[in-house]
Amino acid sequence: MSGKDYFVHESSYVDSPCKIGEGTKIWHFSHVMRDTVIGKNCNIGQNVVISPSVILGDNVKIQNNVSVYTGVICEDDVFLGPSCVFTNVINPRSFIERKQEYKKTIVKRGASVGANATIVCGYNIGKYAFVGAGSVITKDVPDYALVVGNPAKITGYVCECGNKLEVTEERYLCKSCNKEYQLANENLNLREI
Repeated sequence: MSGKDYFVHESSYVDSPCKIGEGTKIWHFSHVMRDTVIGKNCNIGQNVVISPSVILGDNVKIQNNVSVYTGVICEDDVFLGPSCVFTNVINPRSFIERKQEYKKTIVKRGASVGANATIVCGYNIGKYAFVGAGSVITKDVPDYALVVGNPAKITGYVCECGNKLEVTEERYLCKSCNKEYQLANENLNLREI
């Protein structure tokens, strides 16, 4: 790993200053811009752009051709699928600079964003939520929600393990790992047994 405790492929650029955690790998033709913080054991795929001041937690996986723009924070264990993209300005114009209007977007712990999804800035994706491939996020996504479409709508809920939960009465059950959840006040929570 060339004297560092992380790996950067020779075709990629990492601007200074940046903080990159131990065990992280940055693959072909990617560009990590200044003041970015990347946690431990992250995997940054081919042709990824990470704009200035982005924050990535530990164990974040970013697939090929993803653009992560200023204002985005990805907490630990987030998965960003191939060619998904974030925005950071609501009303962009090439002839008007709006850097002071960048909006923050938080992708919370364990959430997954599918291939070709678009995350409109200023909206957050809840913990362990799952954004389906090609979806367009135009409002906050609750914890554990499965959202699909344009605009994305809730079609169910998923377990921390990523499998869709089955609904019986007011309980949400995972047939894969046997965790149980309960919906209260439109929020899904892991049920303590």
